[in-house]
Amino acid sequence: MRNNPLFGPLVACLLAFGFPSRLHAQTPTCDSLRPERKTVADAVLRTQHPYECCDGTIAACLQERPVCRLARRLANDVCRRAASGQSQADIERALVRRAASMTTTQRRAVDTSQFEPAGAATAKVQVVAYVCARCPFCARLITQLQQSVTQGGLKDKTRLHIRLFPIRSHSGSTEGGLALVAAQKLGKFWPFLLHLYRNFDSFDPARLPDCAERQGMNRDEFIRLYNDAATRALLTDSKREGVRNKIDATPTILINGKPWTGDLDMPTLQDAVEEEDDRVNGREHE
Repeated sequence: MRNNPLFGPLVACLLAFGFPSRLHAQTPTCDSLRPERKTVADAVLRTQHPYECCDGTIAACLQERPVCRLARRLANDVCRRAASGQSQADIERALVRRAASMTTTQRRAVDTSQFEPAGAATAKVQVVAYVCARCPFCARLITQLQQSVTQGGLKDKTRLHIRLFPIRSHSGSTEGGLALVAAQKLGKFWPFLLHLYRNFDSFDPARLPDCAERQGMNRDEFIRLYNDAATRALLTDSKREGVRNKIDATPTILINGKPWTGDLDMPTLQDAVEEEDDRVNGREHE
């Protein structure tokens, strides 16, 4: 019966009317929801469609064999959001933003040669993050993203590139940016960036040479590079590139050149990057 062209629509109809009950099995994340939260998730799963891989609703696609990997990803995303208390409307808006990000044909041109990347050199997914040294949200997200790319779930799947985009309203953004360029020239970009972000609240421009020295840099050379006109020019070039790419806030993420306009919590972002890894490696079904 599975090969019958009516099978998919039949499953969708059965799911819509809640019969039979055995078709409600979805994913462990969904099946573990409390009843009131599962009602919210089910309403989304029975009405929303994956944007690739399967033509039915997410719920119907989960019943097909082989299973569309994207349908399973979206189901887990929906149920994670439902578990956190989001409403049906909130979840559906998040799915729209995710679909727009992952299916856009827009690509942004980025110079990835200026700053040391993190992650696997052979990875087929490149993530670019436009960041400000004094952006509090960057401090949280980029430390998590770097950890995932180098040691966690995105290891060997992703190469992470940083572009500096100092925000004028962030006090110390220029000083922090200049310090990061100097650290890059001294081979200490990532240790210094992570140090600044992990000690975000104690930032003091006057103490930047002390921080550099603690990260293994020559103090005098750091100060020289910090004040070098070429360092300021590189920071300015990075900012201008961001302006050309219509960046107006940090952090801004590009996934293989595509602007990410979805939520910027780490679980959602990691899942989107893994989705892109599936796509570029031709893994549509499981």
